[in-house]
Amino acid sequence: MTDPDWHITGDLDQFLTRAGEFLRSRPALHTVHLTVTAALRNRGLRMYGEGDPVFGALERDGDVRAAFFRTPPGRLMLTPLAAEEAVELAAQLASRGDELPGVMAELDTASTFAEAWASRTGALPELHARQRLYRLGELTTPQPSPPGRPRIATANDREQLIRWYVEFTAAIGESGTSQDPGEWADSRIAYGGITLWETPDGTPVSMAGLTTKVAGQVRVAPVYTPADLRGRGYAGAVTAEVSGMALAAGADEVLLFTDLANPTSNALYQRIGYRPVEDFAGYDFRPGAKRR
Repeated sequence: MTDPDWHITGDLDQFLTRAGEFLRSRPALHTVHLTVTAALRNRGLRMYGEGDPVFGALERDGDVRAAFFRTPPGRLMLTPLAAEEAVELAAQLASRGDELPGVMAELDTASTFAEAWASRTGALPELHARQRLYRLGELTTPQPSPPGRPRIATANDREQLIRWYVEFTAAIGESGTSQDPGEWADSRIAYGGITLWETPDGTPVSMAGLTTKVAGQVRVAPVYTPADLRGRGYAGAVTAEVSGMALAAGADEVLLFTDLANPTSNALYQRIGYRPVEDFAGYDFRPGAKRR
């Protein structure tokens, strides 16, 4: 028997009518849900792939308590759930016959859902990544600043952005679930969403992006420096630059995610002024024994 409190739909507008206020109530914790649904509304439901997205909201006593979305081929993205709610959702999605490649959520929610999904389906959950969400406090620009200057990427930088986006998604293990690189570059160029750090001779050496502002929050993403150019202060300089841009544009909260396996980036962002908000985990589901 399915749980009637979970409202699952493929209709984005219906989902946002039901869950939008809930998502906006905690914009930092719900940053991915806010930015992705805004992008889907502006650029189409299949911007991440050919499959149909699925959205869900948990409503009890007239209030929405949690939400999720999935944009195939990506993982299920959950807001925080109580343990019993995570188990209920796993049971409902399994009974629907949904096939999930993985889950990303707040640490306890992700692990509970992964265990429940494994119990229901026989899938083998493998930890993909642990991330920490940070919120900007008082911005501190790293000193000394590396030689060069920031500038907003333009259409002339399109091929550079495409190449770096492909390298970035490969480095974080997300090549199979990311947007089309050309479409990503075009969308970011259109609203000035990527800033480059370039050396005095005009050579781009690092990039940092900003999402559009939704519910007062802006997320710094992605930040990328080619491997052979790291350790020279470029990432810190360009991240501080876009963080200041977000504040100047009126963002109430400036956020970013880091990989907890990378102590260098975590230390860097804290020096700039970012403070921890919540830890997240992503699991991949590998084929296992089929359950009856």
